[in-house]
Amino acid sequence: MRGRDEATFCNTREFFKTMMRQYELVERVSRYNPACDEGLLNKAYVYGMTKHGTQQRASGDPYFSHPLEVAAILTEMRLDDATIAVGLLHDTIEDTDATRSEIDKLFGKEIGVLVEGLTKIKRLDLISKEAAQGENLRKLLLAISDDVRVLLVKLADRLHNMRTLHHVPPQKRIRIAEETMDIYAPLAGRMGMSGIREELEDLAFRNINENAYNAITERLKGLREQNKELIELVQGELVERLREVGIEAEVKGREKAPFSIFRKMERKAVGFEQLSDVYGFRILVNEIEDCYRAVGVIHTRWACVPGRFKDFISTPKQNDYRSIHTTIIGPGRQRVELQIRTQEMHDIAEYGVAAHTLYKDLSHATNGEAPHDVKPAFKTDSHAYMWLQNTVKALTQSGDTPDVTALDIVENTKLELFQDQVFCFTPKGRIVSLPRGANSIDFAYAVHTDIGDTCVGTKVNGRIVPLVTELSNGDQVEILRSPAQKPVPVWENLVVTGKARAAIRRATRAQVRKQYAGLGRQILVRQLELAQKSFDENILRECLPTIGVTDLEEMLARVGRGELAPSLVIEAAHPDLKQATPKAAPARVNPSEGWFGLGSEALKFRIPGLSKRLERGEGAPVPIRGLNSDLPVKFAPNGGAVPGDRIVGIVEPGVGITIYPIQSDSLSKFEEMPDLWLDVRWDLDGDSDAFYPARIIVTAMHEPGTLAQVTRIIGDSDSNIERIELLHGASDFTDMEIDLRVRDIKHLNSIISEVRRSAVVSSVQRING
Repeated sequence: MRGRDEATFCNTREFFKTMMRQYELVERVSRYNPACDEGLLNKAYVYGMTKHGTQQRASGDPYFSHPLEVAAILTEMRLDDATIAVGLLHDTIEDTDATRSEIDKLFGKEIGVLVEGLTKIKRLDLISKEAAQGENLRKLLLAISDDVRVLLVKLADRLHNMRTLHHVPPQKRIRIAEETMDIYAPLAGRMGMSGIREELEDLAFRNINENAYNAITERLKGLREQNKELIELVQGELVERLREVGIEAEVKGREKAPFSIFRKMERKAVGFEQLSDVYGFRILVNEIEDCYRAVGVIHTRWACVPGRFKDFISTPKQNDYRSIHTTIIGPGRQRVELQIRTQEMHDIAEYGVAAHTLYKDLSHATNGEAPHDVKPAFKTDSHAYMWLQNTVKALTQSGDTPDVTALDIVENTKLELFQDQVFCFTPKGRIVSLPRGANSIDFAYAVHTDIGDTCVGTKVNGRIVPLVTELSNGDQVEILRSPAQKPVPVWENLVVTGKARAAIRRATRAQVRKQYAGLGRQILVRQLELAQKSFDENILRECLPTIGVTDLEEMLARVGRGELAPSLVIEAAHPDLKQATPKAAPARVNPSEGWFGLGSEALKFRIPGLSKRLERGEGAPVPIRGLNSDLPVKFAPNGGAVPGDRIVGIVEPGVGITIYPIQSDSLSKFEEMPDLWLDVRWDLDGDSDAFYPARIIVTAMHEPGTLAQVTRIIGDSDSNIERIELLHGASDFTDMEIDLRVRDIKHLNSIISEVRRSAVVSSVQRING
């Protein structure tokens, strides 16, 4: 045992010899920030090394090597002193006896807040069960939105952990790699940090699918040797052509990353040999004007591949990425992908929000030297940071809504993280960035939630098109609106943006809640009438604390959903009212059907002589307008009802009002519950063009062409068939059960008569719901 301890000590001592020293760290920072606080960096270095002491990593290296490497990565991003210090200290609260108050005292509150934020993130498990994952993801984004430097340190921390992941046990290795691929790499991309995103993706890819990674890297190695001379030829010719017209440019060849190649092969279902853009070139120039001049020179010399020109300078991506992309048929008739940008654009493309530091702007203004009396500070006006703030705002709103699930949070955030963009324009010329695959509904919600909620149609480039038409780069989109419109629930499955999906869900839930509140109001009005009391909102508001509800509409909705017994509300509002029957049994839910079971509450208030009142037409019928009532109304299954039928409404807590024709056999099961019955009537305009469900059963000859004849008659009668089921009876006859849509009872009877006249039909009968 002693020998192994001595070996570990020797290894640790040797490693400390190779570790970056204090002065080396300070020199790294001083190269890009001469005004750096050497005292702060030295103190953080010594404090971190002392606190971690003899702690070791899974590799056997001293633990302090990890925070030191994190700080080194942060210096490559050219970050400020406080962020470098946080990199050195980020594990102290979590893994040592250091406390937040001690760090505040030694290094200031700013650094203390950042270190504590990183400590909270480290405790999150983003690959845990989905419900926990949603809440953890929300906490992560909330933490990094307070100060984006928390994210930068966390990404550096994750990058070094991924570089040393081979020391971790295999099962844990896969979990960490999946977490990196799902959360941290997309976050880095959204923050514009393409360099870190690509490295995180490749490191995760290597651990998740090692065979595919090795296969692609082997193919790249062979291709690299094969194209070495071609790459040098292209680089030289590009530099020469640009120099001839006075453009100083640096041309760099770049190789597509293994994971990027794998993803494209999967997306396009092609083999490695079919990829034509494995190699590309970046052309770095001095000024924006030089970017466009370079395009002119290149396109004059070489043919441009149609459809492969993109200008992200005039229309930057949401993560602030700016560059011109073009593909040419270059030397040797090879397709060559080019990216043309300035050095500043390149810095932002590689480091994203990390490139937005104040001292860099000052260094440009002072011939490359930042003033010694100015401390760097982050700018917060980048599009990437604004996206983060908007995403967090949406998540905060969602988290305050009880019926928004953790899965909604995960789904909406990942939708925002993973999508590429297209750029469209409003009629006034405003640019709207959307994920690829978005349609006009997404566009409407991207402009404003109210526009999305009232959207009824769209014009794309001046032509009226379906709302679900996929938008393309450069489309001008005009949204047609109506104040009477409400979001259709099916839209949720048609949109691709998290914002649109969340807004549609909120609107749908609000509509459902309004419907249940209306149903609850009707139930309470009826029950209060039976108790000889009037419905008074002021009295009901006064009793809300007794019931344990803070909002009147929510209380009514709970009554409508069957979650709150109306007798409890009435007793709270009128304590003097005595109920003779026992307390209600709680409503129960049948998960397989989604229907609420009826407790004894349904028997509590009876309407004496209800059937006689219905016969005489007494009472105030509830007007309905098909399925468009303010109450949650639906038609009975197995045929429903059509205008012209005498109808009855059955109030079912948790379900709503179901409309039955008065002759329906299904009403027999409600005979002992008369207080559920509502006298309802059709309230339709004479010229209504709505269609309603009906069911007929046709007995016809069992011979070829019979089904075609029956369906043709129904179609010629201006009706739409929704379902046909063949119920084989005798060998020479077949029963056809047909669900169709009709305007009214007259229309239905006309169809039945026409079908009955057919020579192949024996009988036709309507089935009542």
